[in-house]
Amino acid sequence: MSTTISAAKWQGIFPAVTTKFHANEELDHAEMEKHFEFQIQNGVHGMVTCGSLGEASTLSLEEKLEVAKLAVKVANGRVPVLANVSETRTANAIRYVQQARDLGVQGFMVMPSVLYAADAREAKDNLRTIAAAAKLPIMVYNNPVTYKVDLTPEDFQELADCEELVAIKESTDNIRRITDLRNAVGDRYQLFMGVDDLSFEGLAVGADGLLAGLVVAFPAETVALYKLMKAKRYDEALKLYQWFMPLLHLDVSTKLVQNLKLVEALVGVGNENVRRPRQPLVGAEREKIVAIVRQAMATRPGLGRLF
Repeated sequence: MSTTISAAKWQGIFPAVTTKFHANEELDHAEMEKHFEFQIQNGVHGMVTCGSLGEASTLSLEEKLEVAKLAVKVANGRVPVLANVSETRTANAIRYVQQARDLGVQGFMVMPSVLYAADAREAKDNLRTIAAAAKLPIMVYNNPVTYKVDLTPEDFQELADCEELVAIKESTDNIRRITDLRNAVGDRYQLFMGVDDLSFEGLAVGADGLLAGLVVAFPAETVALYKLMKAKRYDEALKLYQWFMPLLHLDVSTKLVQNLKLVEALVGVGNENVRRPRQPLVGAEREKIVAIVRQAMATRPGLGRLF
């Protein structure tokens, strides 16, 4: 195993950062640069570009590379930058990882095959093929709820000989899976909880970190939750989590992009611009999010006393 790959022991808080657009839907580099710095200044431990929350399906390969390049520039080695891989064809994924590697990303998050729901044999072969081309550490995104592909603990046992696969983002919506994975594969992979409103539970049963959504608007609180859990200060962590929960539910939605971009706008760290066919929320949908954010801001806990 290469030194670069064996040294990738990712843990902590990794935001799936939003992709910022101007009103005309073009990439807004200045807003992204500001937002990436905001995340790092508030203590996140890594960043993942152009995932589901980053509107990957609306971006060209060249645009994804632009965003990854900008994140690498802003991070400047302070935190690892993982470029998300979500191409519909394996050959395109190979081309993407090779070009992104040349830009200096520290690794990749590989989503299940999109559009086509691969079976386990196909999914595992896809991962191995991308890993061989990437030659960098990879986090596997397991999300059967959304993408209809479920790699089981037994599948990850079989994949353990693929050295590039170093971490798993587990989004089955089944908290038992973290323990089942740990029992099946031990410490072979770093385990990340990928469901925002299972953050406390995931960390409590041994997840190494969170691949999170609401962190894009509330990075300090997300990092604080992680630190409290790792310090076994569970009572304090639970109070913070209970405050956070109405916001965290917003990540578990088909409109997570619109939800979270509205939250960003309401707390002053982004805007609501999305790419069509998505459109900003209106009416009762929008007012519901506004009310949740207003309540959260009115009761926002002070973090200074915690650390």
